[in-house]
Amino acid sequence: MDCRKEIDNIAQWMKEYVEKSGTKGFVILISGGIDSAVVASLCCKAVGRANVIGVSLPCETRVDMVVDAVTLAENLGIELRVINLEKAYNAMLDGLVEVGDVAKENIKSRLRMVAGYGIANSVDYLVAGTGNKSEDTIGYFTKYGDGGVDILPIYNFYKTEIYKLAELMPEIPENIKIKAPSADLYPGQSDETDIGFSYPELDNILKALASGKSTEIDKIDINKINKVQNMIKRAEHKNNTPPKYERN
Repeated sequence: MDCRKEIDNIAQWMKEYVEKSGTKGFVILISGGIDSAVVASLCCKAVGRANVIGVSLPCETRVDMVVDAVTLAENLGIELRVINLEKAYNAMLDGLVEVGDVAKENIKSRLRMVAGYGIANSVDYLVAGTGNKSEDTIGYFTKYGDGGVDILPIYNFYKTEIYKLAELMPEIPENIKIKAPSADLYPGQSDETDIGFSYPELDNILKALASGKSTEIDKIDINKINKVQNMIKRAEHKNNTPPKYERN
């Protein structure tokens, strides 16, 4: 992969999309993780830092995640709005009954989507998404949460490739590049632990399946292949538009 070329191509594509949409720039939700850092950098390259608003939306969030978001915004030279969602989150929980842990995590993600669009709509910007090929293929995202966006710049790049793009972005703090990926939806969360695979292992399996070559697939433990295939199957409802009943 020619990372420099890909960065230039993505930025140009994003710039053209904004122009066609008639909007002015991008809102990017900055979590303090690698995906949002790379997308934030791409946003600046596409439309200029003056037309990018970063948003940090802590909700029972680790302090270091917010600190990293602030550092990234300072390095990029963009506006960063920090909005604590805990009051809204707790109010939501108060109105619900018997909310499970997964539901709570999804509520946090969906509240972030609402806040992001609230800002974007008020300034006529688009919401830039941070989904990547590894996570989105297996459904490791929240439907109408972090999956609710206007544009997906890194959707067709595997997680391991995102780190390669980041290597050419010196504005991204080293701490973000080396930290363990986490959506930070509950204390101590690790994306790789949730998924059940390291990203290099997951990407290897996904690439083998995408190749369709038995010579590649047969190199991998069949139980791992089956597990990932089941994840992909369960994620179909997330990766397709809602089915619509067709009248006779």
